[in-house]
Amino acid sequence: MAEPTRKEGAKAAVTPPAAPRTQLRVGRLVKAHGLKGALKLELYTDDPEGRFTPGATFTLQVPEASPWHGKPLTVREFRWMNSHPVAFFEDVDDREGAESLVRAILWIDQDSEAAPDEDEAWYDHQLVGLDVVRDDAVIGRVVRVDHLPSQDMLIVRPAGSGSGDAEILVPFVKAIVPEVDVRAGRVVVTPPPGLFEDLADDDSDAPEASAAEDAPED
Repeated sequence: MAEPTRKEGAKAAVTPPAAPRTQLRVGRLVKAHGLKGALKLELYTDDPEGRFTPGATFTLQVPEASPWHGKPLTVREFRWMNSHPVAFFEDVDDREGAESLVRAILWIDQDSEAAPDEDEAWYDHQLVGLDVVRDDAVIGRVVRVDHLPSQDMLIVRPAGSGSGDAEILVPFVKAIVPEVDVRAGRVVVTPPPGLFEDLADDDSDAPEASAAEDAPED
Protein backbone atom coordinates (compact mmCIF):
# COMPACT_ATOMS: atom_id res chain seq x y z
CA MET A 1 0.00 0.00 0.00
CA ALA A 2 1.01 3.61 -0.34
CA GLU A 3 1.31 6.60 1.86
CA PRO A 4 -1.81 8.75 1.81
CA THR A 5 -2.24 9.91 -1.76
CA ARG A 6 -2.46 13.66 -2.13
CA LYS A 7 -4.21 15.63 -4.80
CA GLU A 8 -1.08 17.48 -5.83
CA GLY A 9 2.65 16.89 -5.88
CA ALA A 10 5.34 14.82 -7.52
CA LYS A 11 5.12 11.08 -7.09
CA ALA A 12 6.91 7.90 -8.07
CA ALA A 13 6.69 5.84 -11.24
CA VAL A 14 8.11 2.58 -9.87
CA THR A 15 5.84 0.02 -8.20
CA PRO A 16 6.17 0.26 -4.40
CA PRO A 17 7.72 -2.68 -2.58
CA ALA A 18 5.35 -5.40 -1.51
CA ALA A 19 4.86 -5.80 2.23
CA PRO A 20 2.39 -7.51 4.56
CA ARG A 21 1.80 -4.17 6.25
CA THR A 22 0.56 -0.90 4.85
CA GLN A 23 3.40 1.15 3.42
CA LEU A 24 3.43 4.91 3.91
CA ARG A 25 5.33 7.07 1.44
CA VAL A 26 7.05 9.86 3.37
CA GLY A 27 9.55 11.41 1.00
CA ARG A 28 11.57 11.44 -2.20
CA LEU A 29 15.29 12.10 -2.52
CA VAL A 30 15.57 14.80 -5.16
CA LYS A 31 19.14 16.08 -5.24
CA ALA A 32 22.60 15.54 -3.78
CA HIS A 33 23.63 18.42 -1.53
CA GLY A 34 27.26 19.21 -0.85
CA LEU A 35 30.13 16.74 -0.73
CA LYS A 36 29.36 14.77 2.45
CA GLY A 37 26.44 12.63 1.28
CA ALA A 38 23.54 14.93 2.12
CA LEU A 39 20.36 14.74 0.06
CA LYS A 40 17.58 17.25 -0.41
CA LEU A 41 14.13 15.86 0.27
CA GLU A 42 10.70 16.28 -1.20
CA LEU A 43 8.42 15.67 1.76
CA TYR A 44 5.18 13.69 1.63
CA THR A 45 4.51 14.12 5.34
CA ASP A 46 3.45 16.98 7.57
CA ASP A 47 5.73 15.74 10.37
CA PRO A 48 9.24 15.60 8.89
CA GLU A 49 11.00 15.99 12.25
CA GLY A 50 9.03 13.04 13.56
CA ARG A 51 9.55 10.87 10.50
CA PHE A 52 13.23 11.64 9.92
CA THR A 53 14.61 11.22 13.42
CA PRO A 54 18.11 9.69 13.69
CA GLY A 55 17.79 5.91 13.46
CA ALA A 56 14.56 5.96 11.44
CA THR A 57 14.78 3.30 8.73
CA PHE A 58 13.02 3.36 5.38
CA THR A 59 12.24 0.87 2.66
CA LEU A 60 13.55 2.16 -0.66
CA GLN A 61 11.60 2.32 -3.90
CA VAL A 62 14.25 2.25 -6.61
CA PRO A 63 14.70 0.49 -9.96
CA GLU A 64 15.91 -3.10 -9.76
CA ALA A 65 19.18 -2.08 -11.40
CA SER A 66 19.96 0.32 -8.53
CA PRO A 67 22.69 -0.79 -6.09
CA TRP A 68 20.23 0.17 -3.35
CA HIS A 69 17.50 -2.19 -4.52
CA GLY A 70 16.31 -4.32 -1.60
CA LYS A 71 18.35 -2.39 0.95
CA PRO A 72 17.02 -0.26 3.83
CA LEU A 73 18.10 3.34 4.38
CA THR A 74 18.65 4.73 7.89
CA VAL A 75 18.64 8.40 8.87
CA ARG A 76 21.81 9.76 10.46
CA GLU A 77 20.78 13.41 10.63
CA PHE A 78 17.94 15.66 9.46
CA ARG A 79 18.16 19.42 9.18
CA TRP A 80 16.81 22.45 7.31
CA MET A 81 19.17 24.34 5.00
CA ASN A 82 17.90 27.59 3.50
CA SER A 83 14.32 26.37 4.12
CA HIS A 84 15.02 23.09 2.29
CA PRO A 85 14.81 19.74 4.13
CA VAL A 86 18.10 17.87 3.96
CA ALA A 87 19.02 14.47 5.36
CA PHE A 88 22.17 12.44 5.93
CA PHE A 89 21.93 8.65 5.87
CA GLU A 90 24.01 5.73 7.11
CA ASP A 91 26.51 4.40 4.54
CA VAL A 92 26.13 7.50 2.36
CA ASP A 93 29.32 9.43 2.99
CA ASP A 94 30.02 11.37 -0.19
CA ARG A 95 28.35 13.05 -3.13
CA GLU A 96 28.74 9.99 -5.38
CA GLY A 97 26.85 7.88 -2.87
CA ALA A 98 24.15 10.52 -2.55
CA GLU A 99 23.72 10.75 -6.30
CA SER A 100 23.10 7.01 -6.46
CA LEU A 101 19.97 7.62 -4.36
CA VAL A 102 18.51 10.54 -6.29
CA ARG A 103 14.81 9.95 -7.15
CA ALA A 104 14.48 7.14 -4.60
CA ILE A 105 11.18 7.03 -2.71
CA LEU A 106 11.20 6.48 1.05
CA TRP A 107 8.56 4.22 2.64
CA ILE A 108 7.83 3.14 6.20
CA ASP A 109 5.59 0.44 7.61
CA GLN A 110 2.28 1.51 9.10
CA ASP A 111 -0.49 -0.49 10.73
CA SER A 112 -3.17 -1.20 8.14
CA GLU A 113 -5.83 0.13 10.48
CA ALA A 114 -4.14 3.49 10.85
CA ALA A 115 -5.79 6.42 9.15
CA PRO A 116 -3.98 9.30 7.50
CA ASP A 117 -3.65 12.27 9.82
CA GLU A 118 -3.19 14.86 7.08
CA ASP A 119 -5.86 16.88 5.31
CA GLU A 120 -6.40 16.09 1.64
CA ALA A 121 -4.59 12.74 1.98
CA TRP A 122 -5.85 9.19 1.45
CA TYR A 123 -4.44 5.71 1.20
CA ASP A 124 -4.71 4.11 -2.23
CA HIS A 125 -6.98 1.38 -0.92
CA GLN A 126 -9.42 4.06 0.29
CA LEU A 127 -9.71 5.53 -3.20
CA VAL A 128 -9.96 2.31 -5.21
CA GLY A 129 -13.60 1.37 -5.76
CA LEU A 130 -15.04 4.84 -5.23
CA ASP A 131 -17.67 6.04 -7.69
CA VAL A 132 -16.63 8.93 -9.91
CA VAL A 133 -19.40 11.53 -9.98
CA ARG A 134 -19.91 14.47 -12.32
CA ASP A 135 -22.98 16.71 -12.10
CA ASP A 136 -24.59 14.23 -9.64
CA ALA A 137 -24.27 11.37 -12.14
CA VAL A 138 -21.95 8.37 -11.73
CA ILE A 139 -19.66 8.28 -14.75
CA GLY A 140 -17.11 5.70 -13.63
CA ARG A 141 -15.22 4.02 -10.84
CA VAL A 142 -11.66 4.31 -9.55
CA VAL A 143 -9.83 1.06 -10.28
CA ARG A 144 -6.35 2.04 -9.09
CA VAL A 145 -4.03 4.94 -8.32
CA ASP A 146 -0.84 5.49 -10.31
CA HIS A 147 2.00 7.48 -8.75
CA LEU A 148 3.75 9.20 -11.62
CA PRO A 149 6.83 11.42 -11.34
CA SER A 150 4.78 14.55 -12.01
CA GLN A 151 1.65 13.79 -9.97
CA ASP A 152 -0.81 11.12 -8.85
CA MET A 153 -3.39 9.81 -11.30
CA LEU A 154 -6.75 8.24 -10.54
CA ILE A 155 -7.29 5.45 -13.05
CA VAL A 156 -11.00 5.41 -13.80
CA ARG A 157 -13.04 2.82 -15.68
CA PRO A 158 -16.05 4.53 -17.31
CA ALA A 159 -19.51 3.46 -16.20
CA GLY A 160 -20.94 0.63 -18.27
CA SER A 161 -17.59 -0.48 -19.63
CA GLY A 162 -16.13 -3.95 -19.29
CA SER A 163 -12.90 -4.99 -17.62
CA GLY A 164 -11.04 -4.94 -20.92
CA ASP A 165 -12.07 -1.45 -21.97
CA ALA A 166 -9.77 1.55 -21.96
CA GLU A 167 -9.14 3.36 -18.70
CA ILE A 168 -9.09 7.11 -18.16
CA LEU A 169 -6.24 8.84 -16.37
CA VAL A 170 -7.60 11.62 -14.17
CA PRO A 171 -5.00 13.99 -12.65
CA PHE A 172 -5.53 13.93 -8.90
CA VAL A 173 -5.48 17.70 -8.46
CA LYS A 174 -8.05 19.86 -6.72
CA ALA A 175 -9.08 21.66 -9.90
CA ILE A 176 -10.27 18.35 -11.41
CA VAL A 177 -11.08 16.34 -8.26
CA PRO A 178 -12.50 18.95 -5.87
CA GLU A 179 -14.10 16.48 -3.45
CA VAL A 180 -13.29 13.05 -2.04
CA ASP A 181 -15.91 11.52 0.24
CA VAL A 182 -14.73 8.09 1.34
CA ARG A 183 -17.72 7.58 3.64
CA ALA A 184 -20.13 8.29 0.80
CA GLY A 185 -18.07 6.12 -1.54
CA ARG A 186 -17.44 8.75 -4.19
CA VAL A 187 -15.11 11.30 -5.70
CA VAL A 188 -16.53 14.35 -7.43
CA VAL A 189 -14.84 15.44 -10.64
CA THR A 190 -14.99 18.56 -12.78
CA PRO A 191 -13.00 17.34 -15.78
CA PRO A 192 -12.01 19.48 -18.74
CA PRO A 193 -13.83 18.84 -22.02
CA GLY A 194 -12.75 15.66 -23.73
CA LEU A 195 -11.36 13.84 -20.67
CA PHE A 196 -14.30 11.44 -20.34
CA GLU A 197 -15.62 11.63 -23.88
CA ASP A 198 -14.38 12.51 -27.32
CA LEU A 199 -14.87 16.11 -28.24
CA ALA A 200 -17.68 16.42 -30.77
CA ASP A 201 -16.60 17.54 -34.23
CA ASP A 202 -17.93 20.92 -35.21
CA ASP A 203 -19.97 19.77 -38.18
CA SER A 204 -22.96 22.03 -37.69
CA ASP A 205 -22.56 23.26 -41.26
CA ALA A 206 -22.33 19.76 -42.71
CA PRO A 207 -26.07 19.21 -43.35
CA GLU A 208 -26.37 22.51 -45.18
CA ALA A 209 -23.24 21.79 -47.18
CA SER A 210 -24.52 18.32 -48.04
CA ALA A 211 -27.88 19.72 -49.10
CA ALA A 212 -26.18 22.30 -51.26
CA GLU A 213 -24.10 19.62 -52.94
CA ASP A 214 -27.19 17.45 -53.59
CA ALA A 215 -29.35 20.29 -54.93
CA PRO A 216 -30.11 20.03 -58.70
CA GLU A 217 -28.35 22.50 -60.93
CA ASP A 218 -30.41 25.11 -62.76
